[in-house]
Amino acid sequence: QVRLVESGGGLVQAGGSLSLSCAASGNMFSINAMSWHRQAPGKRRELVAAISNGGNTLYGNSVKGRFTISRDNANNTICLQMNSLKPEDTAVYYCNAGKWPSGGYYRGYDYWGQGTQVTVSS
Repeated sequence: QVRLVESGGGLVQAGGSLSLSCAASGNMFSINAMSWHRQAPGKRRELVAAISNGGNTLYGNSVKGRFTISRDNANNTICLQMNSLKPEDTAVYYCNAGKWPSGGYYRGYDYWGQGTQVTVSS
């Protein structure tokens, strides 16, 4: 079992910045990548960014150039630095743990944090 605990989030004005953190614990043997997803009211959950233990990253098109994902492997923690925030970034942000095979694509397991609210006012 893997436990994910998010922190950060809150309310910010458009153009501002926020940082999210996620700490993973438990049986991490099969985990070599983590990610952030978000879900706005009435919309499907979408991938925001993912990072592997080796440092490979990928970003959703809507956040490229504005968000940066980073990882502290020693502490099984990932962070999401969000800059130039827009009202459309408003959502609940979830941390996820998964696998990123060499030459392949990120695949999330069914391990999720409790979610943290990010609200961007216009």
